[in-house]
Amino acid sequence: MFDFSLSQEQADLQTLARKFTKAEILPHIQQWDEGRHFERSVIDKLADLGLMGVCIPEEYGGAGMDYNSLAIVCEELEYGDTAYRTAVSVHTGLNSMTLLQWGTEEQKQKYLAPQAQGRKLGAFALTEPDAGSDAGSLRTRAVRDGDGYILNGSKIWISMCDYADNFLVFATVNPEKKHLGITAFIVERAFPGVATRPIKGKLGIHAGNTGEVILTDVRVPVGNRLGEEGEGFKIAMSALDNGRFTVAAGAVGLTRASLDASVKYARERKTFGVEIGRHQLVQQMIAKMESGYQTSQLLVYRAGWMKNQGVRNTRETSLAKWVACDAAFQSAADAIQIHGAYGYSNEYPVERFMRNAKALVIYEGTREIHTLMQADYVLGYRQDKPLNRMLPAWEQSD
Repeated sequence: MFDFSLSQEQADLQTLARKFTKAEILPHIQQWDEGRHFERSVIDKLADLGLMGVCIPEEYGGAGMDYNSLAIVCEELEYGDTAYRTAVSVHTGLNSMTLLQWGTEEQKQKYLAPQAQGRKLGAFALTEPDAGSDAGSLRTRAVRDGDGYILNGSKIWISMCDYADNFLVFATVNPEKKHLGITAFIVERAFPGVATRPIKGKLGIHAGNTGEVILTDVRVPVGNRLGEEGEGFKIAMSALDNGRFTVAAGAVGLTRASLDASVKYARERKTFGVEIGRHQLVQQMIAKMESGYQTSQLLVYRAGWMKNQGVRNTRETSLAKWVACDAAFQSAADAIQIHGAYGYSNEYPVERFMRNAKALVIYEGTREIHTLMQADYVLGYRQDKPLNRMLPAWEQSD
């Protein structure tokens, strides 16, 4: 039923993304990580290669490829560092793909096309200081005012907050309706009242940009409302199906990076007169990494295949995200163990892998949220209905 062998186009894309990571990220990432520096030029170079709009149709400036092509790019970028995969996840998976699914033709021409080309960057603003997993309790308010809305509130843990040109903001038009009052808006950085500030002191993803978005009496035209009033929660959940997919694909890359680093060290380091790779407990950890890598990649490709068919895939994407991110975290921890004391220093990359991997099991739905989701599916407490506009990426229409 499933054939996950790469097409020639996908194989060429994998080679391109792998060469890019090797040339543009790996030689500099330790310096950027230590300096907590996000290198904006990397995004411009990705845009030049068409990798900021991989699965956006060509008519809107994208490469017109499929979801598993997006997964390939995310895996290769995270192999270099989580920060640059995150940029693609947020810009493409959470923002641009959501505009493609739910936007009007005018919105697509005005916002999606320049984003697909990488001329503009998009971000996703759902989480708030008091509303993370419980998205229905968000407090950012949108009040209708003539031909527009006035937005007030703040969003937290927003990736690319200081670099994004456009934010997909979720606000409530009626707090009493909980999630049924949530509405989505396209908010430009240039709108008066929009401010951002970075979060400092993060455990990991030091080379990435994360922060807060503050909205103070921001006037948003009604033409920038995405979907109808009250559709915001449904829009956000469909966006998360794409965002979680890209995070899962990235986690596959981090597991592979941990595996490759561990194999290299296990063949070089000797104890008791033999390579440590000969020791059974080291072999056990490496075998577990290999199992995690292969299993996670298959789950990601299955979810991508379903997306390509236009089939609702919330359950499968959740499983891929849960399994792949847990595998990445465990692989990074085992990689440090294999490296011993050296793994505890930044002389080797595995300590960075460990710090970055912790974020994967938290954002886009915590490990606990996905555990509960999977149990509810198996027990029959949760069932998915087809979402509107669940067509393949290259066949989307209004």
